[in-house]
Formats: sequence, C-alpha cells, structure tokens
Amino acid sequence: MNNGNVKERANLIRRGFRLLMNGETSRSMRGKGLHYHINWGVALTDLRQQAAEIGKDGALARELWKDDVRECKILATMLMPPAEMDGETAREWMAGATTQEVAEQLAFNLLQHHGLAVELARHFISSPEILSQIGGFSLLSCLLKKGLEISAESKNFFLQHASQALSSNHYGIRHAAQNALLWMEGREQ
Repeated sequence: MNNGNVKERANLIRRGFRLLMNGETSRSMRGKGLHYHINWGVALTDLRQQAAEIGKDGALARELWKDDVRECKILATMLMPPAEMDGETAREWMAGATTQEVAEQLAFNLLQHHGLAVELARHFISSPEILSQIGGFSLLSCLLKKGLEISAESKNFFLQHASQALSSNHYGIRHAAQNALLWMEGREQ
C-alpha cells in the first residue's frame, strides 16, 4: 500500500468521525479535564466496530496516531498489529498518550497482546510520568486478568511501585494501582 493511499484512508476516517459525533459526550469529557486538540465524543463501541470493519493495519494506525485527536489515537491502538510494534515504538506511543483515557486504551487494546508486555509494564510503572504509570498499571491489570503468573521478584517490584502510587495525589494513578493490586490479590486466591 502506498503512502498516499494510507493518507487518503486516514482522511476518510477522520471525516467520518463527524457523522458519529456526540457533542454532549465531548463537552462532558472536556469538563472532566480530558483535553484533546479535537474530541468528537465518539463512543468506544463505535470505534471498536470501525476497527473490526477496517481490520489490522499498521500503516494506517501509525498515520492516525500522529493526530492529537481522541478518536484517531484510540482507533490507532485498535488497528495496530502487536507484531508490528517494537518496544521502542510502544514506549514512544505511551509517551505520546496525552490523556489517561489514551494511556489506558493503549494498554487494553494493544500492549497486552505484545510479546514484551511484562517488560513494558515494568518500564511504564517505573516511569516518573503519571500517564505512563497509569498505562503500566493498566497493562499489568490486563495481564493478570488473562492469567499471567509473575515471579516473586516481579511481584515485589510491582507491589513496591503500587505502594508509592497509592500515596499519590493523582486519583488516576491511585485507581490504576488499586485495580492492579486487586487482580494480583485475585490471582493468589
């Protein structure tokens, strides 16, 4: 597929968001502090349906990821084949997640299926960036939910960082850490 075709397809997708726009949802998100350059308020179910119709497409995902548009970022996480994303690109995408929602969607839709998921979770959780930590704990929750068995050393690492996160002033990081702890506790029972 040539680059021009990818750009054309991405532009068609961007224009299509206007048809799915939910202004009330967009205003509500803005009121809750979710700031994007553009936010159409498209429901995640609509984005999932669109992703299913398009299918996995790494070139298209990379093109959509470039935009600071909520729907483009989230759809990109749904379209990117995990095998086409190396560890460096995963770290770049997490660094490019400008909201908690995008960090979580990146973990849920893409990174949990990546071969380096555990290493990425460790990297993100130990980051000084709050959104990376949220993404890391969200990724850990996904992996634990899928049945991941973690070593004693990894468990101690995650528990130490979760303990620090629970004392944070940021609600999002506390919530993400608490969810991971609940999944970890559930695995032990």
